Amino acid sequence: MKDDVFLRGQRVPMTKEAVRILALERLELSTAQHLIDVGAGTGSVALEAALRFPGLQVTAIERNPAALELIAENCQRLGVENVTVVAGTAPMPLEAKADAVFIGGSGGQLTELIDWALARLHPGGRLVLTFILLNNLSEALACLQTRGVTALAGEQIQYSALTPLGSGHFFKPNNPTYLISCYKEDNDV
Repeated sequence: MKDDVFLRGQRVPMTKEAVRILALERLELSTAQHLIDVGAGTGSVALEAALRFPGLQVTAIERNPAALELIAENCQRLGVENVTVVAGTAPMPLEAKADAVFIGGSGGQLTELIDWALARLHPGGRLVLTFILLNNLSEALACLQTRGVTALAGEQIQYSALTPLGSGHFFKPNNPTYLISCYKEDNDV
């Protein structure tokens, strides 16, 4: 989905299209029943996942009141009914297990969020995280290497978009984004 499909607000983050496409691919949602999106922002990951996979139940967790309004508006505009929006800050009590967890925002609690996400995942479930800060990437890698994950992979995504400038065009660069994906160990309970 194009980024301009989503309503956006000031100071409400959104996972951009190029990053969202790769994140959704790494989440492997074709056979999943439940996705948890932590730090949902505008809801772009949760909503695109819900639209691509109508049988998927999506839980979008967000703490920012402005973002919560945007997610609700985006759900309504796009006719999405399989997203449950939870107002609050993860880690939080959440009984439901998931087949996949996406962490797009950590609020300074990255290690705690990783532990929480792994506890919510079914064995063999997928965890995908995105960051723009290099220190968050380093912290996540260090944490995950000690937490019983398999197939740990990472990418740096740097893309530029064709943008009009005067009578011509140029490629306007976007900030690099780091993406980590892994599986929870099958025998980890």
